[in-house]
Amino acid sequence: MMLVWLIGIPLLGGVLAWAAARVHPRASQVLSIAALGIDLCLALWLRGSHVQALTQSGAWIAQVQWPWIPRMGISVHLAMDGLSLLLVVLTLFLGIMSVAVSSSDVRDRPGFFHLNVLWSISAMIAVFMALDLFLFYVAWELMLVPMYFIIALWGSENRIRAAVKFFVFTQASSLFLLIAILGLYFVHGNATGNYSFDYAALLHTALSHRAGVWLMLGFFLAFAVKLGVFPFHGWLPDAYGEAPLAGSILLAGVMAKTGAYGLIRFCLPLFPQASNSFSLAAMILGAAAIVYGALMALGQTDLKRLIAYTSVSHMGFVLLGIYVWGQLSLQGVVLQMISHGITAGALFMIAAGLEKRIGTRDITRYGGLWHVTPRLGGITLVFALALMGLPGLGTFVGEVLILLDTFRLSIPLAVIPIAGTVFAVVYSLWMVQRIFMGESAPRPHIADCRGRELLSLGIMAALIVWLGVYPKPFLDTSAPAVTELRQSAPEARPVITSPRELLARGLP
Repeated sequence: MMLVWLIGIPLLGGVLAWAAARVHPRASQVLSIAALGIDLCLALWLRGSHVQALTQSGAWIAQVQWPWIPRMGISVHLAMDGLSLLLVVLTLFLGIMSVAVSSSDVRDRPGFFHLNVLWSISAMIAVFMALDLFLFYVAWELMLVPMYFIIALWGSENRIRAAVKFFVFTQASSLFLLIAILGLYFVHGNATGNYSFDYAALLHTALSHRAGVWLMLGFFLAFAVKLGVFPFHGWLPDAYGEAPLAGSILLAGVMAKTGAYGLIRFCLPLFPQASNSFSLAAMILGAAAIVYGALMALGQTDLKRLIAYTSVSHMGFVLLGIYVWGQLSLQGVVLQMISHGITAGALFMIAAGLEKRIGTRDITRYGGLWHVTPRLGGITLVFALALMGLPGLGTFVGEVLILLDTFRLSIPLAVIPIAGTVFAVVYSLWMVQRIFMGESAPRPHIADCRGRELLSLGIMAALIVWLGVYPKPFLDTSAPAVTELRQSAPEARPVITSPRELLARGLP
C-alpha cells in the first residue's frame, strides 16, 4: 500500500492546498510542500528499509496488484525497483523545489496552481510505477492536463500558443502509443487466449518482425516526443520558455524523463528484435540531437530558450545510451537523467531570478552582474560547468559511462557526441560571460542571491557535486534493475564493431 500512498498523498495534498488558499494564499504553498515532503520521506524510507531487495536482480522493492476491469485483463499493478525509486525521488525533490521558489510568480489563483502542480507530480509518479499498460497509459495522459493549465494560466506572454503546441504534440503522439498498446494486447490475446495488459504477461509475446517494428514505432514516437529529442522537439522550446518557473522545472526535470523511462522499461524489453533493427537509426538520432541542441543553444538570446535547447542536447545522450543497451550506458543514462534534472531545474531558477532583477530574459541586456551579484554568479558558474560535463560534477559521470559503452560498440558513433561536448563548453562559458562579465551598467537596486533562493540553489549545487564525486549510491541502486532489464531483452543490444559494418547495416 505504500506505493498507493506515494500517488495518493499529492492528490490529496492538491485538494487541501486548493481549499486552504481560500483561507490564506500562503497556506496552499505550505500544504503543498508538506505533502511533497511527506511523500519524499516515504520514498526514502522505502529505500532504507529494502536494502537487500535493491541488491538482488529482478527483486521489486514493493509491489501491489488488484483487479480493476478483470473482464478486459486490466488491473491496478504498481511496482518499484531501483530505477523507479530514483526517478520518484527526483520527481518529489524537484517538486518541492518548484513549489518553494514559485510563490512570487503565482499571485492569481494560488490554490488552483498548487492543485495542478501536485496532480501533475502524482501522475508522473504513477507513470514511473505502473506495470499494467492500460494504467500506464491513463497516468501518461493525466499528467498532460494539469501541465497544460500550468502553462496556459500562469505562463509568459505567448503562453496560450505554447500550451496548445505542447498539448497537440504530446496528445497526438500518445494516440500512437494507445494504438500500439491495443495492438500488442490483441496480438498476445489471439496467440495465447489470455487478453491482458499486464507487463509480465506481454513481455515475451511472439511477434512477426513486421508487426514488432510497427508496434515498437508507436511506443518510440510517444516516448521520443516526451523526451524532446531531435527531431521530435518542436513543442519543447516554446513550452519550456513560456511556462512559469514551476512548470519549466517539472517539464525539463521530470516530464522529459518519463519518455526515457518508457523507452527503458517498455519499448526495448517488449520489442527487443524490432528495437535491435531500429537501434542504429535511434543512436544516430541521439548523436545528431547532441550536436543540434548545442548549436541551437549557441544561437539563442532568450535565456530560457537557451536552457531549453541544452536539454535537447543532453537528452540526445540519453537516447544514445538507451539504444546502446549496455550495463554501463544504461547506468550512465540514469545518472544523466538525475544530474540533468537538477541542473536544468537550477538554471531555470537562475533565469527566473535574473528576469526579476533585470526585467528581461534577453541575454544581450545583461552584463557585468558579477560585481553586484557575486553569489549568484558563482552558483551559476557551477551549473554552467555541470552543463559542459566538467569532471567532479554529475553530468560528467553519466556522459563518460554512456561514451564508454558506445566506444565498445562503435567508434564513429562515439565521435559525434564528443564533438557535441565541445559545443557545450562554448555555450556554457558564453552564457556566463554574457551575463556576469564585461561592462556593468548602473544597477543600484539589484540584490544578490540570498534566503530561500540561496538555500535552494545551494542544495542543488551540493547534489550535483555529490553525483560527480561519489555516484556509488546511485549506481548501486540502479544496477540490479538495469541488469534485470537487459537480461529480459538481450536481443535488443546491437552489435557494431567497425565503421565498415556500421555503414553496411544502413538504416532500417
